[in-house]
Amino acid sequence: MTSEPRTAGEPPAAPTARRTLPQLLARNARDYPGLPGLSWQPTDGDGDWTTLTWAEIHQHTERLAAGYAALGVGRGDHVLLMMANRPEHWLSDLALVRLGAVPVSVYGTAAPEQITHIARNCRARVAVVEGATQVEVWEPLLADADTPLERLVVAESGAEGGHTPYAGLLPVPVPVPVPAPEQFAKELDAASPDDPLTVVYTSGTTGEPKGVVLTHGQVMANALALDAVVELPPHVEHICYLPFAHIAERMLGIYLPCHRASHVYLCADPTAVGTVVRKVRPAQFFGVPRIWEKLCAAVRAVLSLMPDEQREVIDAASAVAREHVRCRERGETPPAELEERYARAREEVLLPLLAAGGLDRVTWAASASAPMPVDVVDFWAGFGVVIMDAWGLTETTGVATTNSPRTGFRIGSVGRPVESVEVRLADDGEIEVRGESVFSGYLRPDGSVRSALDADGWLATGDIGRTDEDGYLWLTDRKKEMIITSTGKNVSPALVENALKEHPLIGQALVHGDRRSYLVALLVLDAEAAPAWAATHGVEVDATVADLVGHPAVRAEVDRAVAAANSRLSSTEQVKRYELLAEEWGPATGELTPSLKMRRRVIRDKYATALSGLYGG
Repeated sequence: MTSEPRTAGEPPAAPTARRTLPQLLARNARDYPGLPGLSWQPTDGDGDWTTLTWAEIHQHTERLAAGYAALGVGRGDHVLLMMANRPEHWLSDLALVRLGAVPVSVYGTAAPEQITHIARNCRARVAVVEGATQVEVWEPLLADADTPLERLVVAESGAEGGHTPYAGLLPVPVPVPVPAPEQFAKELDAASPDDPLTVVYTSGTTGEPKGVVLTHGQVMANALALDAVVELPPHVEHICYLPFAHIAERMLGIYLPCHRASHVYLCADPTAVGTVVRKVRPAQFFGVPRIWEKLCAAVRAVLSLMPDEQREVIDAASAVAREHVRCRERGETPPAELEERYARAREEVLLPLLAAGGLDRVTWAASASAPMPVDVVDFWAGFGVVIMDAWGLTETTGVATTNSPRTGFRIGSVGRPVESVEVRLADDGEIEVRGESVFSGYLRPDGSVRSALDADGWLATGDIGRTDEDGYLWLTDRKKEMIITSTGKNVSPALVENALKEHPLIGQALVHGDRRSYLVALLVLDAEAAPAWAATHGVEVDATVADLVGHPAVRAEVDRAVAAANSRLSSTEQVKRYELLAEEWGPATGELTPSLKMRRRVIRDKYATALSGLYGG
């Protein structure tokens, strides 16, 4: 059975052991010196993997810390990092923390004005960037009188121009730290739990990014709270492919591996994550909803091309897996007969299919960042993979509530509060949180922190939700994104969008209708599913996605998909008209944040004419 839920007003668990990241690194080097800690391939994704053990990581980061100290970086200084998930980024982050400095990662897709804002806000004098492309963006800031930036360190050899080469920070043999060995020794590994560990800038779905200051103590409290609800093997591997500027990857790719002495595989190119998954066959895998949606679409496309008799076998096995999952979801132990049928279906049918994608060893599959489409969760449940949806913010150091195979789960919910926070709902349904892992405030340019908490320590999150009788939290939408129709009805766009995306042909959706009498939608044809659907429905197989958008058979099927979604929605929530698009939205074209959340305002502005046309404008 599931454990008793914690309720609003109930105090968090007793304070956890207050460790710092440097203390964890020292422990790993001492207790697990030979265990692998970090692996990576050449940046082109081709070639042998290089691996550092935890003992080597400890030694390397000390040398690197000395190199940064020689540049004048000291305790409390902010240092900006704009690189992909490559070793220079990961190791610099830890080296700077050991030095007492505060690493600040910046999204690689950040616009120049966002970079300028961040540089001015955190007052960093040093930025570490990847190569010539990044140098071109950052170089003007060196001459900007309002920006304190003084130096660029460049990771790629040959791209540094007149700037500092990263390789120069690591002279051989082990250097005598300069300019002040005594000061370096005094500052190394001297962080306290209340010191800032990092500043994470929100990705800016609306307005300018805000700098969320997180301390060692807040991060460690969240790490311990997560360990209390997950079931993972010791020293578990993690595939690190999301940007380090995202709180999820900071926790999963840097802080939790240090806490767990686990093995990080860096994936510098997110589009290559499938290849890395097939190599590593990880026991845990985290993906924001868009990642799980794309994986689902790809698998569905393959399944749709299989012979009917093979599909029937898979469908039967999936039905058994879903029955097994539903039993566990109710908090029940599956009967022996069901356990036997599931074991057979998993061994004979499901595991070979999962192994083809490298997911056959996954025991912890998770998602967060946005409401997860229930049909996608149900699809993966049919393979025995239960996606443990979670919820949290950068301001809560990541996860605040989560589903768990250990303490219980409800598909469609985002779980129950972890031990480091408590959760309550305001009168209008806004979710509020407080606790050990909730941040203190936002960074001001003068270095002070502006509190975002009320007098009792509660943070208003801006998310709307509800809780059920068992204490599970169900998200509705962002408070600022709720649509209010001209008749005064409130509509959750995410609820409608997820209903529309249940059809495989619809990869992305945006619902529009604030202050309007009815809702309209922009729908993006799924690039993986559409060609497969066309091939099985007699549509010419050499047609492009753009061709398929205008094909009568595709349009008719999308009409049916919209009608099916509308049949499950209230009259206010139903979509009356839509525009079908071929071009997928992404971070590079600006419609999505680097963490793959929709920038609604950007999409509405970009397609203003189309949206107006749907209203006869």
